[in-house]
Amino acid sequence: MGFILGPAFFWTYALAQIPTAWLGERFGSRRCLPTFAAAWSVATAAIALATGFGLVAASRIGNGIAQAGIFPCSARTIALWNPQTGRASASGTLGAAMSVGGALGAGLTGWMLGYMPAKFIFAIFAVPGLLWAIGFWIWFRERPDEHPSVNPAECALISEGSTTKESSSRAEFDAQMWSRLTTSPAAWLICGQQFFRAGGYAFFASWFATYLMETRGVSTAQSGSLTALPLLATVLGSKLGGMTSDSVFRATRSLALSRKGVAGGSLTLCAGLVFSAFFVADPTAAVVVISFGAFLAAFAGPCAYTVTMDMGGKNVASLFSTMNMIGNFGAGLMPWIVPRFKTWIENTPSLLEQCDGNSWNAVLVLFAVTYLGAAICWGLLNTNGTVFDQSLLERQMGHDEKC
Repeated sequence: MGFILGPAFFWTYALAQIPTAWLGERFGSRRCLPTFAAAWSVATAAIALATGFGLVAASRIGNGIAQAGIFPCSARTIALWNPQTGRASASGTLGAAMSVGGALGAGLTGWMLGYMPAKFIFAIFAVPGLLWAIGFWIWFRERPDEHPSVNPAECALISEGSTTKESSSRAEFDAQMWSRLTTSPAAWLICGQQFFRAGGYAFFASWFATYLMETRGVSTAQSGSLTALPLLATVLGSKLGGMTSDSVFRATRSLALSRKGVAGGSLTLCAGLVFSAFFVADPTAAVVVISFGAFLAAFAGPCAYTVTMDMGGKNVASLFSTMNMIGNFGAGLMPWIVPRFKTWIENTPSLLEQCDGNSWNAVLVLFAVTYLGAAICWGLLNTNGTVFDQSLLERQMGHDEKC
């Protein structure tokens, strides 16, 4: 079960980011998103037929590969279908919808288990994806000017911003593009903030309930309800963060303020709130403080999505998929690091004494420092031009031409 719940999905999901982004840039979202949706639906339904480890693991691997293409293709589509002043709001809605969908799925599963075997539920959950795939392919068009319901005024509004125009031309996907991307400090920092931010969020999904029970004395039932608070705060923060980022951009026309400023500021406050929970004795009050931190971390999420559209040029999907891949590695490492870090603190008496004899307090500090790392990455990011303009390889080529 550890392999099925972890590496079978998450590592596959991470490693498939770049290949599925290539498919999205090569064949477009109208073809790829329905194909991915149909594939993950079939993989989900396959669990209903599973009688042992093999098919269950294959299903989770199939889900990881198919779902990897969702966000790269979605980010590319948001860039093509929204003016630069509306991309963060759309990205926030995307992130919030994913969390709402996950919550509804969990709630429906608990209710349906009272009426039918689990294998039937997997088969039923395959149906919406297949229906969506058919409807999306019929209705959607790759670009606004290809859709019969979009008028010339809307096309003109959507095309505002140079990055949108660049994204409309054919993407490059070759060794030179990857050389420019991987030698860009801006790309490193965009990936770095996602690594730390995803690692911080993974704490909620893995060890947070255990932390509450072992440090705050809450019951298993209480830990379940208290753990839900940061997740609900994430939905709200994602939506409001996108709206705020776009509002700041419309008012200032500054990516530094609207993306870097909003994200860096909210993550710095998030780190401070998580750290301050160290000093709060009441468990409910501590979770409320941490939930505000989760709200601020989610507040920064749409800025991360949108900055790949602002700075990805013709290769939005490639930049986004690279960022998301690195983020998933961060999310995968955090649950693995926490127990080892906790054991190290317990085996170091001087450090354990500074944590009031409870190594979980040190984990909370680690959690805060993780978010602070994301804030530092945003603070160092240069938002001028694209990540390819800032490539060390590009600068060297320009220097050679001048010489």
